[in-house]
Amino acid sequence: MTTPLAEKIKNIVRVNGPISVTDYFALCLADPEYGYYKTRDPFGRAGDFVTAPEISQLFGEMLGIFFVHAWQRHGSPEHVRLVEIGPGRGTMMADMLRVVSRLAPELYTGTTVHMVETSERLRDIQREALQPHQGRVSWHGGFDEVPEGFTLIAANELFDAIPIRQFVRTATGFRERLVGLGADDELAFVTGPAGIDPDLLPPGSTPPEGAIFEIAPARAAVMQAICERLRTFGGTALIIDYGHTVTGYGDTLQAVLKHEYDPPLAHPGEADLTSHVDFESLAAVALACGLHINGCVPQGDFLLGLGILERAGALGRGKDAITQEEITAAVERLAGTGQGRMGELFKVLAVSSPDVDIAPFRRALGD
Repeated sequence: MTTPLAEKIKNIVRVNGPISVTDYFALCLADPEYGYYKTRDPFGRAGDFVTAPEISQLFGEMLGIFFVHAWQRHGSPEHVRLVEIGPGRGTMMADMLRVVSRLAPELYTGTTVHMVETSERLRDIQREALQPHQGRVSWHGGFDEVPEGFTLIAANELFDAIPIRQFVRTATGFRERLVGLGADDELAFVTGPAGIDPDLLPPGSTPPEGAIFEIAPARAAVMQAICERLRTFGGTALIIDYGHTVTGYGDTLQAVLKHEYDPPLAHPGEADLTSHVDFESLAAVALACGLHINGCVPQGDFLLGLGILERAGALGRGKDAITQEEITAAVERLAGTGQGRMGELFKVLAVSSPDVDIAPFRRALGD
């Protein structure tokens, strides 16, 4: 079975030759006619995947606690820009603001909220979710549109949706992996002529033929924009995504359709396309910009350190057994380890300017 976008990509390949994984990735998600995020609301049980804020209000509440603490560690500035990049359905921001208004009314009063969102369909859903905070919330098509000032930034499952480039090890070295046409005239991975600077490869022995190495210049550019903003105006950014803390080899390009994994070339435009985030490379960008790395930890450690168990207990107190079981299951899914749980696979990176310590991150010995 083909898709309208698959036919469009095939025609591009027939005319211009194979396209990069980056271009394929971008077309799948953002093609103006058939792109995944342009044509549907992918979030929730009726969509293709469920993000952490949709699992339980506990997730957004813990982030609200984190940002209250970050604001205090920065000296409780009077005026704050609270920014979310790629804010989904607005659920996380609504949960964060509820906690902020309760724990730190002064922060809530001095905060303007800025949602960086390109999808009009999602903006409408976000407006509904943030109705109680009307007049405090603005929407922007790009991060560079956010007004100047001290900034707190949340980016949950943003970087995994930013396109990557892939290189495959051949007998003559690494060559860029492209999307072309196979013998059956269907989309297929092919190898192009472009190589890669060996300095970009992980140190150590050369991997076997067929090994894949991924780089993400577009992710580095977004990270740099975030870091330059913080360096100029001060603040903290919290980045949450699935990925790895050490740069290495491996093919992490994946598609998800109706909550199941799908071959990446099978249903372009109809399946979500993502890849794992290399947190080591994001941290390197932050360090090069002169920012302080608060830490990078598994999501489970982050949530447990902020008190998700205590909050879950308070939320379930006096409730019926079914509700208590639902709360327990949500905590397990968000902070637990193993199949279907996010506690280990997802990582949390926090960066700040100027250098401040923020719980639950701890300085390494000797810092």
